[in-house]
Amino acid sequence: MEYFVVTLFSESGAFAYLISLALSIVVSILGVVPSVFITAANISYFGFAQGLYLSIAGEALGAVVSFYLYRKGISHTFSTKNKWIKKLQLTKGMEAFFLIIALRIFPFIPSGAVTLAGAASKIHTINFAVSSTIGKIPALLIEAYTVKQILVWDFQSKIVLGILSLIIILFLFIRRNHLKNNEKETRVGQRNTEDHTDR
Repeated sequence: MEYFVVTLFSESGAFAYLISLALSIVVSILGVVPSVFITAANISYFGFAQGLYLSIAGEALGAVVSFYLYRKGISHTFSTKNKWIKKLQLTKGMEAFFLIIALRIFPFIPSGAVTLAGAASKIHTINFAVSSTIGKIPALLIEAYTVKQILVWDFQSKIVLGILSLIIILFLFIRRNHLKNNEKETRVGQRNTEDHTDR
């Protein structure tokens, strides 16, 4: 994916900046596609500093556009079990401002979920844009530095990283299914207990 984007930048000339921003906006709207390949392409093509600034700008624009679309569209139907995302939906003002910063920094909260919950809350668009960007900067710095290191690795090192990534994803997938099965068993047990009590 990174190679495809870099090729697209090369063929676009002066429009490469606009394409990078447009791709960041599309990824933000989708909410489930990782933006790391855009960060990698930006750093690979534009250099570390310029690529990082462009990634931050793209993330900021993407968050604002997706926030606006979510607020106009599907935010009222959004529901989640995450207590922090739920809390964000019920907050406003400076509390929501600082909560968005914290959720953006925290790596295990999906970016799309934060944007969607923010759209369902009462926070103002400008406050969301500022807090979202502030929260994204530390995460992007870490992501950009990691990408920079990976780009200088040899082919064998990248293969090892790919295998380790697949193992981690597989482990998380199995763990998630295990937790879901435990929740279902707990619910069934509670229902059986309630039925038994009613009798």
